[in-house]
Amino acid sequence: MTLAYDVTGDGPALVLLHAGVCDRRVWDPQWPVLADAGYRVVRCDFRGFGGSPLPDRRHNDAEDVLDLLDALGIERAALVASSYGGRVAVEIAARRPDRIAAMALLCAGLPGHEPTAVLRAFGEREDALLEAGDVAGAVELNVDTWLGPDAEEAVREKAREMQRHAFEVQLAAPEGAGRIEVEVDLSEIKARCLAVSGGRDLPDFRHIAARLPGLLTDARHVELPWAGHLPALERPAEVTDLLTGFLHEAFPAG
Repeated sequence: MTLAYDVTGDGPALVLLHAGVCDRRVWDPQWPVLADAGYRVVRCDFRGFGGSPLPDRRHNDAEDVLDLLDALGIERAALVASSYGGRVAVEIAARRPDRIAAMALLCAGLPGHEPTAVLRAFGEREDALLEAGDVAGAVELNVDTWLGPDAEEAVREKAREMQRHAFEVQLAAPEGAGRIEVEVDLSEIKARCLAVSGGRDLPDFRHIAARLPGLLTDARHVELPWAGHLPALERPAEVTDLLTGFLHEAFPAG
């Protein structure tokens, strides 16, 4: 299999998709609790993160996840996804609505979203730091941008470690590596959806979450006023309770 992944538990399949500032370790707090709640829990690293290197050709993350489901014999699943992982989840649910029963999207991206000036400025600053060889500066920029002001230092250090490793993998990418973006029709999505935003997050992701109930057939929006962009790291117990409550209604374990 091309993606590094872990599987635990028995029951309906639940797939955890990480943010672009993290890898599958971001789900460490939720991982055992969701398995104990009666799910077969899968978490994976996208290519260029964690234990999944980048190939010497372009790839599509949604197709990689679908290939993983096929390899594990999973015909239908729910998705719990953060940030960039949320964008991938939406693409999967639009392209293969028969495979996805429910989605919990935490501060998710969205295919086709036009970034605000705030998000563009972040990307330009990150690019400038990496082009100057200041990887440490780029790491700190990400930690400061994506974690809320109340995040504990241990949480900040975990995010720092995951982002540093991602940069190391991505900066060593072979020639020809890159993502393939696919246009999708959101009206194809049938999965029940919980769209979560953080009150301390960048406006892009707050707007996306607020818009999703108007774009999808069965979605509701919840904002966490205390949260930055990575609420599952910032207050793991509170977010785990939110997820298990949603899954109990939308994709019960039995």
